[in-house]
Amino acid sequence: MKKHIKLMLRCMKMISAFPKPIFQASVFAALSRAAIPFINIWFSAQILNELVGARDQSHLILLASLTVALNLIGQIVVRAFARWSDYCREHSFSYITKLLSDKMLTMDFIDVENPEIQQIHSDIFQHHNGMGFGLNRFIFFFDRIIEGIIKIALSVAFAFTLFTTRTPEGSPLAFLDSPLATVVVLLLLCISMFLAPYMSMLGGKIWVKASEVNNKGNRLAFFYFGKMMQKNELGKDVRIYNQQVIIRQNMEVFREGSLSKWFEFARYSGKFQVVSNILNHMSGGLIYLFVAMKAFAGAFGVGSIVQYVGAITQFGGGFNDIFVSLGELINNNAYAEKMFNFLDIPNNKYQGTLPVEKRDDTDFDIEFKNVSFKYPGFETYALKNVSFKLKIGQRLAVVGMNGSGKTTMIKLLCRLYDPTEGEITLNGINIKKYNYDEYMNIFGVVFQDFALLPFTLGQNVAASVSFDEAMAKKALSDSGFEDRLETLPHGLDTYLYKNFEEEGVDVSGGEAQKIALARALYKNTPFIVLDEPTAALDPIAEYEIYTKFNEIVGDKTAVYISHRLSSCRFCDDIAVFHEGELIQRGCHDELLTQTSGKYHELWNAQAQYYNVSA
Repeated sequence: MKKHIKLMLRCMKMISAFPKPIFQASVFAALSRAAIPFINIWFSAQILNELVGARDQSHLILLASLTVALNLIGQIVVRAFARWSDYCREHSFSYITKLLSDKMLTMDFIDVENPEIQQIHSDIFQHHNGMGFGLNRFIFFFDRIIEGIIKIALSVAFAFTLFTTRTPEGSPLAFLDSPLATVVVLLLLCISMFLAPYMSMLGGKIWVKASEVNNKGNRLAFFYFGKMMQKNELGKDVRIYNQQVIIRQNMEVFREGSLSKWFEFARYSGKFQVVSNILNHMSGGLIYLFVAMKAFAGAFGVGSIVQYVGAITQFGGGFNDIFVSLGELINNNAYAEKMFNFLDIPNNKYQGTLPVEKRDDTDFDIEFKNVSFKYPGFETYALKNVSFKLKIGQRLAVVGMNGSGKTTMIKLLCRLYDPTEGEITLNGINIKKYNYDEYMNIFGVVFQDFALLPFTLGQNVAASVSFDEAMAKKALSDSGFEDRLETLPHGLDTYLYKNFEEEGVDVSGGEAQKIALARALYKNTPFIVLDEPTAALDPIAEYEIYTKFNEIVGDKTAVYISHRLSSCRFCDDIAVFHEGELIQRGCHDELLTQTSGKYHELWNAQAQYYNVSA
């Protein structure tokens, strides 16, 4: 229980820091909802008392008018607070999604690529998005607990006189006034009130398990099959191979299995809900019996019967709200804990403190010194004992077969990863000692799996909401996108894709690569790293970029990765990687003379498909 309380308090602390005042909105919404029934309870009692008493017409009209007016005002207040609460709750739901996304964006990249952490993030998001488990469920049941507390407080105030009002002297039911009778009634009432929510909580536990099934359903039906069917590029394969048949078959198998599980969960939960409802009705029957007997003995009139029955019924409802909600929060704590464990994953990467010197001459030297690296969870080295230097203004081409360590080397160079062994230095200082953000800012990189966002072209090039129009146009011109830019309806303000804008334009794979290259050029950094930057370009576009590559890069240091060896000839230095090791280095002509070397093997393997001579 101590652990549960600690988790709930942390939920409250985290939610209280949300941009929108969800707790305040919940309290006012709960207060207004809880108060409305008591308006009717009190005025109904007064109207009945007047009807069986003096029957003063003007007093009855006043009571009826006040009842109608207060109900109208109350409903307006309830709707207003409900709207405020719903607004804050929806905002909070989105904010929780943002918390999870921000964590992925700010954690060490080595953790971002860790499959186990990716799975944890997916599970948390699915539980949050599917059935609201985690912080969102806490918000929902916190609201019900507050409402329950208010109901109990008002009920006690309204029903207190039930136990203090005495029956007339000499009544055979005078024993109802005894403390023992009161204790027995309250004890039986509390037992049923405790047991009913407890039974409800036991039944609710099954929905925790149901959330796991629901997650799988969301993952398969929506995030996989649903989104897969929305991808236009998959439409050709689906139709050519009639894959819609196998998709439907798999979906049907899953649907039937999922439905049978849900029926099983519902039957399990239903058993406990039946017991809970029986106990609630027994509690209600006990209330009616006790009130009826005291009224029959003459302790109070018919109006008070309505007041007491209504108040104690609300008391039972409030009690039930509190304990059912507490049970749900206890069930929810497992998911809250999972979320907190995810958010608490530490960033172990040393951020460094040294500023990176601002140099107009771009005088930066990088050196790998006996660098080796293993990916988390792997025993084999992705890079082994790699040593080389990058000189100012150098054009280094990195070649090798798939899995040879080329991209891993780039990730280490940009400090997305830190070496397992050895060190990388910038101007003779270990790059770990430099301020991390400043060090990252000296690189402009185009990765194989770059991403363009559905924002304007200019924002994509600048990677910013605001941008320098002249710089963006020059970067696009240098990357070969100039002709396409002239055809766009709004120039740099044209949206890419149609996610946010109906007039957005789709771009081909080659055009997307040109935009990604323009983004690296716009950043205007001392180092340009291109990881297969022309893979989707046609031969002419590729040739145009290569022929003016030196002009584009200028005095910057460039690292270029490619599988096409014919495109490396413009580089003055070529590094050949194989099975994680740097095995050759030199210019094209020099490496080609080493007939037993890997470069010679790769060159001739590709040359047979082109009219290319050594």
